[in-house]
Parts: sequence; C-alpha cells; structure tokens
Amino acid sequence: MSDTQYDYDVLVIGAGPGGYVAAIRAAQLGLKTACAESRETLGGTCLNVGCIPSKAMLHASEFYDAAANGAMADMGIEVSPKLDLEKMHGQRRDAVKGLTGGIEFLFKKNKVDWKKGRATFQDAHTVKVGDETVTAKDVIIATGSSVTPLPGVEIDNAKGVVVDSTGALELQKVPEKMVVIGGGVIGLEMGSVWNRLGAEVVVVEFLDQLLPGMDGEVRKEAGKIFKKQGMELRLSTKVTGVEIKGDKAVLTLEPAAGGDSETLEADCVLVSIGRRPNTEGLGLENIGLEPNKRGQIEVDNDFRTSVDGVWAIGDVAPGPMLAHKAEDEGIACAENIAGQTGIVNHDIIPGVVYTLPEFAGVGLTQEEAIEKAGGDKAKVKVGKFPMMANSRAKTNHEPDGFVKVIADAETDRVLGVWAIANVAGTMIAQAAQAMEFGATSEDIAYTCHAHPTHSEAIKEAAMAVQGKPIHI
Repeated sequence: MSDTQYDYDVLVIGAGPGGYVAAIRAAQLGLKTACAESRETLGGTCLNVGCIPSKAMLHASEFYDAAANGAMADMGIEVSPKLDLEKMHGQRRDAVKGLTGGIEFLFKKNKVDWKKGRATFQDAHTVKVGDETVTAKDVIIATGSSVTPLPGVEIDNAKGVVVDSTGALELQKVPEKMVVIGGGVIGLEMGSVWNRLGAEVVVVEFLDQLLPGMDGEVRKEAGKIFKKQGMELRLSTKVTGVEIKGDKAVLTLEPAAGGDSETLEADCVLVSIGRRPNTEGLGLENIGLEPNKRGQIEVDNDFRTSVDGVWAIGDVAPGPMLAHKAEDEGIACAENIAGQTGIVNHDIIPGVVYTLPEFAGVGLTQEEAIEKAGGDKAKVKVGKFPMMANSRAKTNHEPDGFVKVIADAETDRVLGVWAIANVAGTMIAQAAQAMEFGATSEDIAYTCHAHPTHSEAIKEAAMAVQGKPIHI
C-alpha cells in the first residue's frame, strides 16, 4: 500500500492528555490526522473523571473547611457555612464540560477528525473504529489507564458503598465513615475531599509509609500532616476482603507481615491501589505486539514500538502515569513522525499530590541519590528550609512543610527538589526548569526571587546546600 492510499497520515487511538495533544500537534505540523475516542466527550480520564474534576472538588472543599473549622475566623472573617453538595458537584461538572468542549473546539480549529468508537487493529495500518475502518501511515496508541482492581472486591459506583476514584467523585452524601484502600496520590486526594466535608476517613496502606516513590522525609512528614488533619492511618496493613452488608461495607484487615485479622465497618470504601494500562481489546495480537509484564507497550526513545508505523505514549508506555508526561510524549511523538526531533527528558518529570498542603517533587529522592552514588552519603549534599520560616507562608497561616534541594557534592548540580507547601505544585516548575538547564544549587541560590513569595523557600533551601540560608 502506497502512502497515497492511506485515509490519514496519523491516527491517534485515545483522546486523553497524550492522545488529544498528539493529534493537535500532528495536525499543526501539516499531517492529516484523526483521533479515535469511544467516550462521549474528549479528554480521557484526566478531564472527565480524573485530574480536573478531582481538583474542582479539592478546591471547593478547601473553602468549606476554611470556613467550617476556624481558618477564616483566625483572619477576622466570621461565617457559618452550609454545605450544598449538589451545587459543589455542579461546579465540578461545569468545569469538566467547559474543558472537554474546549478540546472539541481545538480539534475543529486544527482540522482533526474525531472518529467516535472503540478502536481495534486489523493490521499495523488498518484500524476498525466502531463500524468504520480507517487506514493510516502511522498509528499512535494513547489509550491511557484504568483503575487497578483489588482481587475479590467488586466495585459498584452506582450504589456508592464500594467505589473507585470515579465513584468517589459522585457520592451523593458525605459518608459518616470512609475507608480508603491505598495511601497513594488518588486515595489521599479523594480522602482529603471527604475528610474536609465531614467524613471520618481511615487510610489503609500496605507499606509502612504513605506516597510510595516520593522522598523519604516527604513521606514521613505526610503521615504527620494527614494525622493532624484528622485522618486515621493504618499503615503496614492489608485488606483481605470486603463484604457488603446492607448499606455498609465490612472490611477484613491483617498486618502486612501477617498476623491476626480484624474487621472494620464503613459507609463507603474507596479502592485506590493504582492504575493499569488500557491495552485490552486493541487487537495488539493482530499486529504481533505483546505488552510487557506490567501490561505496558515497550517503546524506544522516539516512542516507536517494535511494529513499524505503530507508536505508543502516555500511560500505556513505561514511565510514571501522569497527564503532563503523556502530553509531552504526545508532542514529541508527533514531531518524530513529522521528521523533526521530539525529545522528553524522563529524568525530569515533576509529580504532585494536590492535597493541602501540596506535595511535589522532581528528580531523585535523597535515597535514590545516595544509591546512585554507590551508597556514599558524602557524595550527596542536602539543603532544607521550613515553610514556617517563609514570610509569605507565615503571613498566609500556611506553616506546614519544607523545601529540600538535593545536589551532587562534587559538582553542585541539582539532582532533585522536593517540596511540601500550599502551592508546591506551582513551585516545583521552577526546580524542573532549573534542572533541565543543568543548574547547580548555587545557580538557584543566586537567582533573585520576588519577595514575599513561597518560592523564596526554594532559594533558601538551595542556599542551605552550602550551609548559608538567611532566615533559619
């Protein structure tokens, strides 16, 4: 089949953050592009039932909590809040509708054809989308991920007793008691929402600390902060069963290392133990492509799979399952298909937990830095600065957290930055950009930061690497 016989230059399967960005970028580069998506709206998990709606609920619940629990009164604002949960859900739905509609507008603006339906490979250049068959010279798999099930536990979002992250967004009343299975990002974010709105929240985590993958000191501090906010943490604990009894759930728990079991009753159980790549039903067997043991599709540095003309990005490809990682890969992949040079530096991808305060990091943890130095702690220098000593955080009544800068002791090059602060997710962009340009801690320390800002804490932590912070 010659190039002229293809319906499209590029077909993207999936319209999540990676897929829709890849489609738009490909079209911008002059490639005739289509995007296959089976949802009724564009944007994938992120915009429909993930990043965006969860942030809408987090933001709204923060206002309610500030009014209900005295934070506003401390600043001379006396209020008696009343929760209108349906209205809170309404503003969440409005945010989703506006943003998903915005992507549809961008598709039309850039002349990307939306093929509505589930996609299945017939061969490497032929894909069946619903009842239509589409051919393309290059096909990008960007099908994202879905919730990892807990063996033996059935999710029923409609009933609202045992739910996943999607169901946790739609609860029609505040549960008296919610058990969150999994102390990772999603569990803590959604647990925070309902904790602030009045639920008693218990987090059950198999590991001995929350937030797997983050810096050790950050994880330790996270435990203290969430306890202070009223969450009960059951660490080093596993869930061995969940039984529905009427409108309640009864969980069976055991110590992770083994031991006697106990039961725990809850009005709502949120299962949030991770996500898995969406490859089922794609017909990968028809093109000789087999996922690895983690269910991901292996790619090279240009996002090519082992099958010529087939590419993969985002959650279905190796690496962190993050929307911004998928977006960057989508742009780079489209550029590579167009004959340009698309690159993503996977060593510098920030991660953020959007609780209050936020937890953010980029690069190596202190543990990873020491391990890469052959276990020699002397080869790694660390500077820390507490947010309680930051003038803006103190003025705003936001004392929790710190910034930590990890640098190579010999070259002073920054290896990682970790932050706990109310706006840590915004602050971490500075650190990522500095690291992308190969900055040293001295480069950051001698960069003038506006005063008073939370970001001054990054400057002071960088100064602390050399042992000379000003405000502690």
